[in-house]
Amino acid sequence: MSAAPHAIYIHIPFCTNKCHYCDFNSYVLKGQPVMDYLKAMDQEMARTVEAIPPQTIDTIFVGGGTPTVLEPVQMAYFLNTVKTHFPDWNPAIEFSMEANPGTTDKEKLKAMRDGGVNRISFGVQSFNNHLLHDIGRIHNTDDVYRSLENARAVGFENMSIDLMFGLPKQTLEVLSETLDRALELDLPHYSIYSLKVEENTLFHRLYQRNQLPLPSEDDELMMYQMIMDRLRSAGYHQYEISNFAKSGYESKHNTTYWRNEDYYGIGAGAHGYVNHARHINIKGVNPYIEAACKGLPRLNAFTVDKNEAMEDFMMVGLRMDEGASKTRFALQFEGRQMDEVFHKELTSLLQMELVEELPDGYRLTEKGILFGNNVFGTFVGALSEG
Repeated sequence: MSAAPHAIYIHIPFCTNKCHYCDFNSYVLKGQPVMDYLKAMDQEMARTVEAIPPQTIDTIFVGGGTPTVLEPVQMAYFLNTVKTHFPDWNPAIEFSMEANPGTTDKEKLKAMRDGGVNRISFGVQSFNNHLLHDIGRIHNTDDVYRSLENARAVGFENMSIDLMFGLPKQTLEVLSETLDRALELDLPHYSIYSLKVEENTLFHRLYQRNQLPLPSEDDELMMYQMIMDRLRSAGYHQYEISNFAKSGYESKHNTTYWRNEDYYGIGAGAHGYVNHARHINIKGVNPYIEAACKGLPRLNAFTVDKNEAMEDFMMVGLRMDEGASKTRFALQFEGRQMDEVFHKELTSLLQMELVEELPDGYRLTEKGILFGNNVFGTFVGALSEG
């Protein structure tokens, strides 16, 4: 048995509304049994630490949904349960919470700070109000500035914003203006993602009816190149294909995922990964509450096949600028050597100049960054073919 995870993901599934592109496990807040849900998570945490006693916790990430729809009293209760069940925190812990602009007044932000949260990730998506309306966001740019001001007022310094590109009716000019506004904020961290049209979303239904005016593939590629050029020129390190940070502000929690390391997963629909085993929790709020009162609220749990785990390691590791590490690979897989296991795939990618060799691994080249999905696809089923 390996050591317990040093990272925790916790899911708060409530939202003020459902955005047009969102396929996350989230539910509109009105009428939901919020306190019953928080108490059910308390029970899941208790059973989790009984089964896998925690060691020092380095990172906690609270996602959703919109965790900041919790009222201050609910927020304080929730954060207290986290500290109760996972009491040993690294003095340099990174404790992140997702937030939507407009859902964070000073009282709530103070409850977050008092409960140990020290990093906020705001879902901004765009600084164009028309575009925000068209993708189903209920905040506007004024809400963004007010939320950041409130967060700074109660002591938050480590803040990030999410932006999106490839949105319907988004042009290079509109994106450029959003990048201007974003960079003026001089934040430590930016996450910038391309739109993916997911099933069971309004955008998917519109796409199927040919009513979703998306940018062309060429325009989307130019948008991505613009983002990289602008953020790098402003002094940000592109430490992962969609993430940019000032030195020392890279997301420690997400790096856990990209290094294929273990983490606890708590809450409705949450995933966890411990000792080469993954679990997925029951998704619905009420079914989750009922299940958590009786035992661990699992929808599914399974051991990850060693070959699949090695493929996963390459696909997530190559997302990072630090690359997929040979040393970490050998540690995770009983001394197996990356160069031997993936000799054919790595040789091919090197020849196509999509990856380059580092002293301790491989990473994407500039060309490889633009065609990352092709690189990652190389490893899908690579060890089960034939």
